[in-house]
Amino acid sequence: MTILIKNILAIEEKDSDLYVEETSIYIENDRIVDIGNSDYKADIIIDGKNKLAIPGMINNHTHAYMSLFRNYADDLPFSQWLFDKILPLEDKLTGEDAYWGTMLGIMEMIKTGTTCFTDMYIFINETSRAVDETGIRASLSRGLVGSGDDEEGRRRINEARKEIEYWKANGNDRLSFIVAPHAPYTCDDKYLLNVIDFARDYNLGINIHLSESRNEIAEINSKYKCSPTEFLNKLGLFDLNTLAAHCVYLSDNDINILSEKNVNVVTCPVSNLKLGNGIAPISKLIDKGVNVCLGTDGAASNNTLNMFKELQFVTLIHKGIEEKADVISASTGLKFATSNAAKALGLENKIGKIKIGYKADITILDIDKPQYYPRNNLISALAYSTNGDEVSTVIVDGKILMNNNEFLTIDEEKVKYHINSISKRLFI
Repeated sequence: MTILIKNILAIEEKDSDLYVEETSIYIENDRIVDIGNSDYKADIIIDGKNKLAIPGMINNHTHAYMSLFRNYADDLPFSQWLFDKILPLEDKLTGEDAYWGTMLGIMEMIKTGTTCFTDMYIFINETSRAVDETGIRASLSRGLVGSGDDEEGRRRINEARKEIEYWKANGNDRLSFIVAPHAPYTCDDKYLLNVIDFARDYNLGINIHLSESRNEIAEINSKYKCSPTEFLNKLGLFDLNTLAAHCVYLSDNDINILSEKNVNVVTCPVSNLKLGNGIAPISKLIDKGVNVCLGTDGAASNNTLNMFKELQFVTLIHKGIEEKADVISASTGLKFATSNAAKALGLENKIGKIKIGYKADITILDIDKPQYYPRNNLISALAYSTNGDEVSTVIVDGKILMNNNEFLTIDEEKVKYHINSISKRLFI
């Protein structure tokens, strides 16, 4: 399959700087093989007039199946939201429920320009099945909770192992795995050591919630006499490539540890704000050279999986709280959701940029909209003017998943039907 995106404005990166230029992009199979030359006969030609091509957005922290819980348990404190509302509802879910919830989440992500996501979930083979069927790219992880060598904790690790082995034999390179101890407050030190051994056995990285709430800080300090970051560092968890989500409450020593250990921090500003958990010290992390990425968290706490919404929040909120208009620029925020995110996943030479030799993961926006006129700075427009509805076409791995706002790999009405059926059972 060959695709020519002809005469389109595109965001490219050179020497760490983003810029916009009119060009043409030629795709063969799963790769970008030429940029700038329109003299190709392609199977599919996309007219780039009044369009903008950007690297596909990468949502580096979410729980796609939790789209089922959208607009449920809102306006509650974090502990009450999690322990009194969300966890009891999760106990009612089946694997099939999780599959359809994930399909809904993937629909929303594709609709709003996301081409890759990092997910943590509770049912094996359901998220991976949805990813395999829809054509999106993902880094997947079965959430792990346990104490010592308890039976339930071992069961979860064995489930994760089983899923990894299955897809290693039967999957494709759009689907990769990472190991996910849920959080320091749901995994004790002995269990975390078991998880670390498991990750090392498979040469995989770590996906974990870290320092998300004040209660977590107090609980870990009471139990281990240190911060959650110091606790994980003492165990050697950061010796593995780590994605640490949230990182709201960090001391200067915590930040130094994250920097020294090359931990990738995934900030989720909307979720943190909505649950009253505060705002991560992103400027301090950047100053220390920490690789910062962007995630939505689940729709139960956001309540969308729209990375453009997240981009707007991350580029605005820090300007306000620091009273500095030049912190977290539009360009910096966009890198959080593209090249920085790819680096965190170890895919920096494959995705996150529109570049020859990279995977053809491209989002195309219709910029013939009032909010894009005049076109003084389209990179700024992505952060400050875009709402996600402008996304018209999404390409992943050289395959068109959505064309002119129509899904090509998902039966949208079928997904909605199943979501409504599940919702009636769960909430009545």
